[in-house]
This record gives sequence, C-alpha cells and structure tokens, in this order.
Amino acid sequence: MKPLAEIFENRDQIIVFLEKLRRSLIQIAVVVFGLALAGYVLARDVLNFLQQHVGVTLAYYALTETFFALLSIALALSLIVSVPFILFKILAALQAVFHQFTRKMFFGFWFGFVFLFYAGASFCLLITLPYGAKFLLGFQNQSLEALISVRKFVSFCLTFILAFGVVFELPLIMILLGRIGLVPLTIFTRYRSYAILIIAILSAVLTPTPDALNMLLMAGPLYILYEIGIIGMRIWGPRPSSG
Repeated sequence: MKPLAEIFENRDQIIVFLEKLRRSLIQIAVVVFGLALAGYVLARDVLNFLQQHVGVTLAYYALTETFFALLSIALALSLIVSVPFILFKILAALQAVFHQFTRKMFFGFWFGFVFLFYAGASFCLLITLPYGAKFLLGFQNQSLEALISVRKFVSFCLTFILAFGVVFELPLIMILLGRIGLVPLTIFTRYRSYAILIIAILSAVLTPTPDALNMLLMAGPLYILYEIGIIGMRIWGPRPSSG
C-alpha cells in the first residue's frame, strides 16, 4: 500500500486537489441546502408513503417532533436527489489531479457510482426495510402494542436507505482505490477472509433486525459486490508506469 506522498507527484498536486475539493464541497453544500428547501414541500407525502409502505402507526411525543422529522426527510431527499451532482464534483476533483482519468473513464465511474447508490437504496426500500419492520412488529401482542415515534421512525428508515446506497458503492470504490494506486489488488485478495468478517459485522450493524435472514440479505449482495470489485480491479487496475 503506497503512502499518499508517493501517490501525489508533489506537494503542489496535493494543494491543487484539496483546493478543488474545497470548492466542490462548497458547491455541494449550496445545492443540497437549496434542494432541501424544495424537498420540504414533498416531505409529508414521503412520510405518508414510508408509513404505508412499512405498515406502521406513528405517534409524536413533542410538539416539534413532526416538524423536525419532516426536516430530516427534506434533507435526505435533497441528498438522494443530489447524488449524481455530488459524485460528479468529487470525481472531478480527483480527475484534476490524477490525469490517468480519461474522459471515458470519468463518466464510467460516475455512471457506475450513481447506479450502484440508487440500486442499494432501492434494495433497502423494497426488500430489507419492509421485512425488517414486519419482523420487529411481530413482537406485538394483546398486552403489548407498538407506539412508534415519528422522529425515530424517520431516522430508522432514512439511515438504512442511505447506508445501503453507500455500501453498494463498494466494488467501484475498490476499483478506484486500485486505479489511483492507493490500495493494490493483492491487499483485497490476500485478506479476503478478513473482508468476509467485516462484511458480516457491517451486515449485523446496518440491517434493521438481528435475524439471520435479514443479515443475509445484506451480507450476500455485499460479498458479491466485493468479488465484483476484485474482478474489476483485475480488468481496470492501474497501468504499469513507463520507465
């Protein structure tokens, strides 16, 4: 594994990258904030959809709880809609420094990251989240009824949807790390057993229920994505430097 000092050609290159990244983060913050204001208009509809989709009855325990829950939804909507722009700006900052990023490669990574994020978020929304909620609500009985806080419900749903979207980026992150020379392919192949352990731990933490089937719904795709990342690193790994 190369140190950062060897990956960047010189100190000026690091400064260029950090300055480009700083400007990109400012632009991202402005876009996310602007879209969050617009997203608040749709927040209540999204809350109603999540409530019906998961099948829960919600309650609020403070006068401001629903308001802040809607703000959280607006911000999450903004982040989800902004993903293509966020990834574009981050990759543009990398491209400004690592000139081996051709235009074709840049848009290939961008499209792949966007697709995998939405695939992961959709997988959670359509499969993991409803199943997890059904499992947890199964503990209800005649003497025990679930009274679910709207704030905690919104936090529960949004955290897992966003987490799944980010986790599904794994193969392209691996390919990108290999492409810029930060982590070589041998690290991922040599420590595959450790990767499986980490995937199992992540699945236990990120899935909304502790049962084995729900964990498998996370761990299975994650391991497949890990192997896809290794294959991708073999195909699109860094080109040997001349001289």
